[in-house]
Amino acid sequence: MSELEPIRLDQYLKLMNAVSSGGEAKHLIQSGQVTVNGEIETRRGRKLAAGDVIKLDELEFTVTIIEP
Repeated sequence: MSELEPIRLDQYLKLMNAVSSGGEAKHLIQSGQVTVNGEIETRRGRKLAAGDVIKLDELEFTVTIIEP
């Protein structure tokens, strides 16, 4: 089994179509509008793990890892 690369918070928001660009993700994260597991997260490079819950406005996502 190979190790999966962790995904960063800003990348995850783009992948989930919660934002339209990396710049938008950066702005929302750095301005304190995103939470991870109920805590405000201002680091766009925050590595996410399976089960993490991300909230942005009314959107809520739970990180799921699917191995290739």
